[in-house]
Amino acid sequence: MKKVVIVDGLRTPYIKSGTDFKDTSAIELGRIALRELVECSEIDPSIIDEVIIGNVSQPVDSSNPSRVIALRAMIPRSVSAYTVNRNCASGMQAVTNAYLQIITGESEVVAAGGVESMSQIPFYFTPQLQDIITNFQRSKTIAQKIDIIRGLRPAHLKPIVGVMLGLTDPVCGKNMGQTAETLAREFDITREDQDAFSLTSHQKAAAAREKLAEEIVPVFPAPGYKSVDQDNGPREQQTMEALKKLKPVFDRRYGTVTAGNASPLTDGAAMLLIMSETKAKALGYKPLAYIRDFAYTGLDPARMGLGPVFATHKLLEKTKLKLKDFDLIELNEAFAAQVIACEKAFSSKEFAKEHFGVKTAMGVLDREKLNVNGGAIALGHPVGSTGARLILTLMKELERRNQTMGLATLCIGGGQGGAV
Repeated sequence: MKKVVIVDGLRTPYIKSGTDFKDTSAIELGRIALRELVECSEIDPSIIDEVIIGNVSQPVDSSNPSRVIALRAMIPRSVSAYTVNRNCASGMQAVTNAYLQIITGESEVVAAGGVESMSQIPFYFTPQLQDIITNFQRSKTIAQKIDIIRGLRPAHLKPIVGVMLGLTDPVCGKNMGQTAETLAREFDITREDQDAFSLTSHQKAAAAREKLAEEIVPVFPAPGYKSVDQDNGPREQQTMEALKKLKPVFDRRYGTVTAGNASPLTDGAAMLLIMSETKAKALGYKPLAYIRDFAYTGLDPARMGLGPVFATHKLLEKTKLKLKDFDLIELNEAFAAQVIACEKAFSSKEFAKEHFGVKTAMGVLDREKLNVNGGAIALGHPVGSTGARLILTLMKELERRNQTMGLATLCIGGGQGGAV
């Protein structure tokens, strides 16, 4: 079977929604990342066979965002492009689709990644206001228009927040924060446990600024065009005292999940250049990483945060590896409670027996190997981009340490897990 390699990769800074990138569209963020990937890798864009980009909240003015991004990044019109959406794993899905296209011979060179502008997820009119606007436009006389306007009430003007709709599971009815609260209760995870984990994430990310800069390209967003060249989520001065002051968001009376121990809404893009090993050698590229295998799986949407455990189990079954075989692990920090729950599930014999029908636990999730440069609690989680960012950050750190085996895994809203 063909071997698939990643020869280059980069990302924009990850920026908290409503700040530096609030006026920069997902299309523009993706264009910048893809164009910079082409320039930095010195690839002839005409030999790219496919562009695959993950995006969750697709902008209504750009159906198939991947194609729009590719064309605006000056990829030739003859190069096809498509968009994938597996919620939080969309960027990872783009990478694994590239892997599949290459091993099957469909493609030899693929640009793959993910992008999200959570700042620009729109607000919506209430159904009542939609009806009023529609009827007003259809009315033919002034009297009819006045009569319609008289039916307008203040409650009709209350907007529906699109991002909250997107973060709420339509099957179980819980938003993502509430699923984290469920795991916190079921796995006996305290508020202090979560805040301590969050503090560590910020400390790691702050200490890794220079290393993370190696994967970041600066962006000059309008209207000021001031350079933005680093993630603005990590807080060098974060303390337990500051975290303790924050109130629970999703269960205000009994909850433990706060804005401080959850990943923030974020804008950003990440891109990878993926090839067959044969093609990479022919073009003179040094492989930065080999994609060995991947797995996706489903689970209870109300406990979606355990997705990494289920997906990793499936991946280990496929590859005959053990958890201890990995030198580094990137597990997305959607919530501190979710990561800690995964830690407990990985090391639990009872969990393994109940869910996988085996007698032994999967192993210990060693924190010395886990998210060594910080995670999404500090860096942010632009949902369509994160899966690609995990792989990018992982391969860069493996190269620095001269290590060979890494695992990137994440939970997926809707009750799924992904692992590469």
